[in-house]
Amino acid sequence: MPQFTWTFDAPTGTYKNHTLAQKLYEAAVENSVFVDHVRTVDGYGRNKGESVTLTRVQNITEPVSADLEETTRIPEDEFNLSTKVITVKEIGRAVPFTSLSQDLSHFDTENPIQRKLRDQMRLVLDTKAAVAFKKASVKYVPTGAATNNITTNGTPGAAATANMNVFHVEEIRDYMFDTIQVPPLEGDDYLGIFRTLGLRGIKRDAKWEEWHKYQDAQAKYNGEVGRIEGIRFIETNHARALGKIGTSSVLGEGVIFGEDGIALAEAMTPELRAAIPGDFGRSKAVAWYGILEFDIIWDTGNPGEARIVHVSST
Repeated sequence: MPQFTWTFDAPTGTYKNHTLAQKLYEAAVENSVFVDHVRTVDGYGRNKGESVTLTRVQNITEPVSADLEETTRIPEDEFNLSTKVITVKEIGRAVPFTSLSQDLSHFDTENPIQRKLRDQMRLVLDTKAAVAFKKASVKYVPTGAATNNITTNGTPGAAATANMNVFHVEEIRDYMFDTIQVPPLEGDDYLGIFRTLGLRGIKRDAKWEEWHKYQDAQAKYNGEVGRIEGIRFIETNHARALGKIGTSSVLGEGVIFGEDGIALAEAMTPELRAAIPGDFGRSKAVAWYGILEFDIIWDTGNPGEARIVHVSST
């Protein structure tokens, strides 16, 4: 990768002549929300090898009847365990620059480089976590204002032809609670993370407006969906994490999840590092670097095991 240099990369004119405003204007970055909602694997870290094994306890089937007769032996059930292996990977990026660009520039270029590397790191981690969430076996596709398609094999069963609305929130909540028995994340609530378009579909639903007219009149003013049917909603504009999908990009992609959705195996927490200067101090670089991986804990659609519903499309 080419270095940032004074001779070729610094703009001509005021940048080199020092007739400059006293502020650097930095591009805005998308927000990141996924990493805050993963579970770090306890007991794993540096010098623990390249992978960690999660042990999962499966349910014991409820019998039709547990009644006993005096002379009959108590029936025996199987107790089963399963495992999930998460293998960590090195991740990181760097920005090289020259000492000349520092020595002649009006601004200290290393500080904004570090800030932008932190922004990049945050977005990369957010995308990696989102990819793990979207490994969910349960796929929910809105096929109309009041119709849907649900699959449990990890592949969406139809193309989305409608956006999210209150009906779909109700359907997903009932499916999670009643059909696949997902335990809530916090208290009695599930959490939903959606691209802005998906939440806009809910906020444009007359049922949502009527509800919040009495429950939370400030919701529309604040641009918040709030809590519906025991699901709290968070908005993101991070395009690499969640997309606009379906027919004519009608659907704002999202995930709704409960407890123990995604695990983070972290051998080394991402950090900024300065390279040892080369060429007698003329060549410099700053990088961020870490060793980790995000992965789904329960990669099945079975009742009692599935934890995440991915609102998706073919």
